[in-house]
Order: sequence, then C-alpha cells, then structure tokens
Amino acid sequence: MDARPYLVEMAKLFRQHNLEAVLLGNAGAAVQGVPITTVDFDFMFRKTPVNVRKLKRIADALGAIIYRPYYPVSSLYRMVRERDQFQIDFMVVAHGVRSFEGLRARASRVEFDGASLLVASLDDIIKSKEAAARPRDLAALPILKDAANEKKADKSEREARSDGQGP
Repeated sequence: MDARPYLVEMAKLFRQHNLEAVLLGNAGAAVQGVPITTVDFDFMFRKTPVNVRKLKRIADALGAIIYRPYYPVSSLYRMVRERDQFQIDFMVVAHGVRSFEGLRARASRVEFDGASLLVASLDDIIKSKEAAARPRDLAALPILKDAANEKKADKSEREARSDGQGP
C-alpha cells in the first residue's frame, strides 16, 4: 500500500480546515524513513469545540464517518471511510505524551504536494509505544530505536563536518 495519496489528502484537508494535529505511531515513523508498516494513521490534537467541528467537516470531505470507540470513556475519535477502509484516529491523550504543546514543539513539518503535516519526533513515538506497552507496540521498538540511533549518529556526523572536524 502506498500511503502517500492518503498523506497528501490529509495534509490538504488539515490545511483547508485549519486543523493542527501531530502524526504519531508507525505512520509517523514511516514518514521519517523507518522501515515499518501500518494500516492506519494516528494523530494527536487539542480537543476544543472548534476542532471537533473541524473533524466533522474533514470527515464529510473524505466521505468518512466518525466513531467514538469505547464511548463515553475514550478520548479517541476514529474516522473511517468505508469504501477503502481508510482509517484515521484522532487522540486527545496519547500514552507517554505529557501535552499536545510539547509534542507539537518537538515535531517537524513534512511536505506533501504543497501541504504539510506535523510529524512527531522518533523519540516521542518511542516514548508513546513504551508507555502503551501493547505487544504490537513493543514489537516495533527495536526497529524504532535503531532508526532513532542512526538518525542521531548521522546528525552528529554532519555537525562534526560542519565544524571542520570531519573530512
């Protein structure tokens, strides 16, 4: 499955409806080049009446329906488009994440055909999976940690070269 068309569609709709959300989970890691797969997209957002209305408008634009699994306990909004099983989860709370503001501050913007999505740092994705401690999350941790370590090593090497310490 090529997720790029979905990412482009989401980025454009988020921009159109001015929704600020941060991509987490395996999809967030995959966008950063981690060799991992997923079939859904997990976003954290700030729950306000305005943002919930934005979610409804985005669902309408996608031809999707919003479900509230485990209602009323859950702080999750699941958007599903039946025709192709396109699924997006919008979380108000995420395991291992103290605040939306902190997650957003550490996230980076990734461009998709002229629109962008905020993508959580690999460190935040790892913390979230460790805190959730579900078997599928724990299984992904070695791959995520290896990728994060490689990214840090590459950054250190680039910094050393730019300081005149490298070849």
